[in-house]
Amino acid sequence: MDTATLKLRGMSCAACASNIERAIQSVPGVQECSVNFGAEQATVTYNSQQTDISTIQTAIHQAGYTAHPIQSQDLFNPEDDAERRQRQTEQRELTLKVWVSGIISIILVIGSLPMMLGLPLPFIPMWLHHPWLQWLLTTPVLFWCGNRFFINAWKAFKRRTATMDTLVALGTGTAYVYSLFPTLLPDWFTQQGLSPDVYYEAAAVIIALILLGRLLENRAKGQTSEAIRRLIGLQAKTARVIRNGQEVDVPLADVMLGDVVLVRPGEKLPVDGEIIAGSSTIDESMVTGESVPVQKAIGDEVIGATLNKTGSFQFRATRVGKDTFLAQMVQLVQQAQGSKAPIQRLADQVTGWFVPVVIAIAIATFVLWYNLMGNVTMALITTVGVLIIACPCALGLATPTSIMVGTGKGAVNGILIKNAESLEQAHKLHTIVLDKTGTITQGKPTVTDFVTVKGTANHNEINLLRLVAAVERYSEHPLAEAVVQYAQTQGAELIEATDFQAIAGSGVQGYTADRLVQIGTQRWMTELGIQTTALQPPWERLEYLGKTVIWIAVDGQVEAIMGISDAVKPASVEAIRVLRRMGLEVVMLTGDNQRTAATIAKEVGIQRVLAEVRPDQKAAQIAQLQAEGKRVAMVGDGINDAPALAQADVGMAIGTGTDVAIAASDITLISGDLRGIVTAIQLSRATMRNIRQNLFFAFIYNVAGIPIAAGVLYPVLGWLLSPMIAGAAMAFSSVSVVTNALRLRHFKPTLS
Repeated sequence: MDTATLKLRGMSCAACASNIERAIQSVPGVQECSVNFGAEQATVTYNSQQTDISTIQTAIHQAGYTAHPIQSQDLFNPEDDAERRQRQTEQRELTLKVWVSGIISIILVIGSLPMMLGLPLPFIPMWLHHPWLQWLLTTPVLFWCGNRFFINAWKAFKRRTATMDTLVALGTGTAYVYSLFPTLLPDWFTQQGLSPDVYYEAAAVIIALILLGRLLENRAKGQTSEAIRRLIGLQAKTARVIRNGQEVDVPLADVMLGDVVLVRPGEKLPVDGEIIAGSSTIDESMVTGESVPVQKAIGDEVIGATLNKTGSFQFRATRVGKDTFLAQMVQLVQQAQGSKAPIQRLADQVTGWFVPVVIAIAIATFVLWYNLMGNVTMALITTVGVLIIACPCALGLATPTSIMVGTGKGAVNGILIKNAESLEQAHKLHTIVLDKTGTITQGKPTVTDFVTVKGTANHNEINLLRLVAAVERYSEHPLAEAVVQYAQTQGAELIEATDFQAIAGSGVQGYTADRLVQIGTQRWMTELGIQTTALQPPWERLEYLGKTVIWIAVDGQVEAIMGISDAVKPASVEAIRVLRRMGLEVVMLTGDNQRTAATIAKEVGIQRVLAEVRPDQKAAQIAQLQAEGKRVAMVGDGINDAPALAQADVGMAIGTGTDVAIAASDITLISGDLRGIVTAIQLSRATMRNIRQNLFFAFIYNVAGIPIAAGVLYPVLGWLLSPMIAGAAMAFSSVSVVTNALRLRHFKPTLS
């Protein structure tokens, strides 16, 4: 019994449900169905035997409706669209507030120029500086344009905390409230020998400048999502599928698991799948970062959103909707951009105690200047200046903006970073541990030598290959696949085996044709008490050549050995050379014997080799390296690498490997090219360098700005920092930090 759920479009009323039910029930094999009608869509659930879902869709289409499988939705759900619309609305509102506060601030500043300069300016009418007019203009700026600062400050106060908005609210609110007194009671100020000056323009200008800074920040941070938008833009809009023997163009959301998709030259692949007919070269650079087009043939996997170059082929859809590789990339990048690195948590802690300290400094500044000078105006100006210039907005932006740009840049270069902590840890690495098969090598081993006890090809060798292939066909190991393929090319037919067993790190065994067949390492043969002296000379020769040798025993007697070769990836030598030049120790970890491992290590330039390591011992080897005080990255692709990937400080999975390895890793190298390790580490170093620059500028700005705003230079140089200048400097600081973070978009790895 098959069950599927579809979503419908085109329904105008609930009565349409009966039409759809009749259409589905007319399909041969359908036993029952139900239609649930909602406000915006209807859901169809049907049960059938041996009925393709495309047949159900066709019946619904013929009835005049459009059906979409639930599992084949867009990359983002409706909530994502709602959030995006909300952000756009907030951006428009912020833009309006910037314009309103900006225009009013200009009017206020022009009207205040005669007072600020101490000179009569005939071309500026005096009524522009009238306290009541300035109060009328400033009030909407503070309590509409800047209402968010006061709301957030009040929420923080109720939680008994202080935030960046607390400083802005206190600074502007103090200037505004103080100005109310000379506005309402000017005669009292005159009687006290004080000038009834108002500072409405300072409060309004500060709000305008901070809002302008936040507007520029939002626009700059919007650019950090360029990688995600670029990834989403890669997906095709439609797909050409074969249904009921006909080629049909359908929307991407209509493609279902098992659909046969036809791709022509120059077209994008709509979803992930496996080629079942034809061949072609495919440009995967948009997804994997691999610049050279890849040749694909029957049985090869293809990735949605990649570009077909030359040939035409058909493939069966294996992943659709949010299960596609592209959708998972987008999700992973979003997850990484939303996470916090350890260095950011430190910045958050600093901000937590920084704000109360600033408030204390502001209070002390006011008390000190009022007691020393007896001038409430000077005390007010310095206090407001301290509150405004100390606002640690730049400190709060320093880390997350760089993380967003860095993880997005990684995705563009074919590197998926699971979270911000992984990005930070990568720059601290001392040792890179590389699995051999599938990581340093191609992972496509082939049998190059077959030596039997007799040493000559005869009918008995074909019988032996038949027995070997019967057992190896049940193993998932890459070497087993190579053995089976070799046996078939030699004309051996595949027969059944029973009681199959896989002994981790040793080999496999099983019964076929009433004979016990054991295939594995020489060490295992020795443990089993099987003599291997008869094939010792050819075994030594094959190992000297760097080939993996497996031993074959039947009924407790050695019958043959096989030499298996796995070519080194073209880029492995270059990547390892660059890693060593970067000051990193490179170690090879393999289950092969010491001699074979040493030969491969010498070929690629690795000096330290951990050989003859069983799968269950790999994590322990990583732990041992960590015990030496090293931060270790493990790079692997197989299921047996997953524990070691999880144990390492940074686990890097080859994207062409198993899902288990990718799930256990922190960073995924999509293309499988080891140069991705270099790119990931260099990107981590560049990102952390960028964060340190941001933090330095933010701290230096605050440390240097607070004393100046407090008036330490006034007794010596007569300099007193205007609150308006402090607000402009604070806004400029935030924008500078974001701009510095955006420089990461120009990051390019150095691979030479």
